[in-house]
Amino acid sequence: MDLLPDRMDADAPIFVISVAAQLAEMHPQTLRGYDRLGLVVPGRARGRGRRYSLRDIAKLRHIQHLSQNEGINLEGVRRILALESELDGLRGQVARLAQVVTELQLIPEGVRLFTAEAGGSVHIGRTPRQRPLALERGARRTEA
Repeated sequence: MDLLPDRMDADAPIFVISVAAQLAEMHPQTLRGYDRLGLVVPGRARGRGRRYSLRDIAKLRHIQHLSQNEGINLEGVRRILALESELDGLRGQVARLAQVVTELQLIPEGVRLFTAEAGGSVHIGRTPRQRPLALERGARRTEA
């Protein structure tokens, strides 16, 4: 009888700070400091105790590598993490755009008709589809 899950959720906040510190090979006080600085913000249990996920632990190890092996100070680490997060978002946008292009390529040439809503959503056809084609998730709009 197999009681373990087939796959573990990398974002599930399950590790208390002492276990997370051991897994990340850091002192628990370092984890508290990173939390205060906003570098790695763990989930919280009912009693407000920190709970770290596997993704948090990987991020802690990444921070440790950047600071110890690459000699980058914590402000530089913060900037690198922000840029990496932005890059991940952009990769997601590219993947969504590629899916839209694929869908558009499957439609016969003479049938293509687009409808645009005031909010910027673009749909194939005269009426909105269930799933808009615009980059609504993660897209940034600037107000004029």
